[in-house]
Amino acid sequence: MGFEFSETMSGTVEWDAAPGQRHPFRFDVTAHAASFRDHMFTGHAELRGKVLAPPKARDAPAEGMITIRPLGGRIIRYELAFTGDDGVRYSIVGQKDIDFWHPLKTFTTLPAEIVDAEHRRVGTALTRFDLRRDWWRFLRSFRPA
Repeated sequence: MGFEFSETMSGTVEWDAAPGQRHPFRFDVTAHAASFRDHMFTGHAELRGKVLAPPKARDAPAEGMITIRPLGGRIIRYELAFTGDDGVRYSIVGQKDIDFWHPLKTFTTLPAEIVDAEHRRVGTALTRFDLRRDWWRFLRSFRPA
């Protein structure tokens, strides 16, 4: 038996082609691990959801992987690919580096880079999990799968 949960991360993106201009940025994803036992050994779960990253993507389907190793590796890593409204394939690559002296900040803040199909950076994003707005919905989303 596996598990799933849903998460929203939101913040801003700054595209390298337009330095200093910040745009709203958000992704809403559901993580799914087919087997809890396998997840415990690998730390991986599949991600599926949507990305808002104007002007590149207004509501793009996305898929990827999350690596959850808060104890052994002290990381939560996101790799999420989407096709922009311009037809270009992009990936969001970010990692929460867990510091147990600062758990609220490190579990809720995700700095990320956005790269194109050739793995060239095209933007940077800073997102946060909004504890006040999304905590209860996040907890209720956990379920066996």
